[in-house]
Amino acid sequence: MSVHAARDLTPKLTAVIVASALCLSTTPLLAADEDAAPKGAAVTVLKAAKSCFANIVEVSGTIIPREETQVRPERMGLKVAEVMVDAGDSVTAGQVMAKLNLPEGGSISVQAPVAGVISATTASVGAMASGKGEALFSIIARGEFDLVGMVPTRDIQKLQVNQTARIKVIGAGEVDGRVRRLSTTVEPNSQLAQVFVGVTTNRRLLVNSSGRAQIKTGQSCGVSVPLTAILYGTAGTVVQVVRRARVETRRVETGLMAAGQVEITSGLQEGDIVVARAGALLREGDPVRAVTASADAK
Repeated sequence: MSVHAARDLTPKLTAVIVASALCLSTTPLLAADEDAAPKGAAVTVLKAAKSCFANIVEVSGTIIPREETQVRPERMGLKVAEVMVDAGDSVTAGQVMAKLNLPEGGSISVQAPVAGVISATTASVGAMASGKGEALFSIIARGEFDLVGMVPTRDIQKLQVNQTARIKVIGAGEVDGRVRRLSTTVEPNSQLAQVFVGVTTNRRLLVNSSGRAQIKTGQSCGVSVPLTAILYGTAGTVVQVVRRARVETRRVETGLMAAGQVEITSGLQEGDIVVARAGALLREGDPVRAVTASADAK
């Protein structure tokens, strides 16, 4: 080959070498970028786990005296001379509550026939006392009250006498209680049955105040997910599960609910990877990158 021919080939060989070098340097970079590229939206997920839920029956109603005793003098024409107690006071059996003057002179004492709390009184000095008409004193025997409320027929079957209850009474806070009596009939129109829950407390309760009792009738243990993982729609109740990095929509049946968790009675198994916050933006088959709730919190 002549010197002139060699010189003619030099630029061509240089171009080929440069092109080859470029190909070698760019091919691994493209592959690396391809591997690093996200394959779908990042979603926070968690594993469906087992939880136990208390089966609670709620009874809303009114606080009333369990037994109220009316106190009147045995004879007519007596005048109130002295009053020792007032409404709201606690009395013991035999305690003198008032003194009445007799028409012929002298006086008699009006005693409490039972221990309890005076709910009302009409006694005032100088007023006439009678064996008929309004009572001088009304006593809530032994200070015992009942929360009387109504529950649906389906719930009355779960209740039994002596089941414990926790009652929130307006103005008195939380008090203990116990199912005392259950109705044997239901209201035909509303299909509600009456329940009497005895209230146990040393606190002063107001007659006719409102209260709500929670009665634990048992518990159920099964798979659960947060309420945020559930979607309610025309297609039914669903959760979104991540399987093989794609979204699957599962129809589920729900049970009890407590503290933001919902019992799943069918459609989901323990350990299934569930989207923590289900939403309409995720659809069946969408590719996603699962991020566990604990890792996401960090």
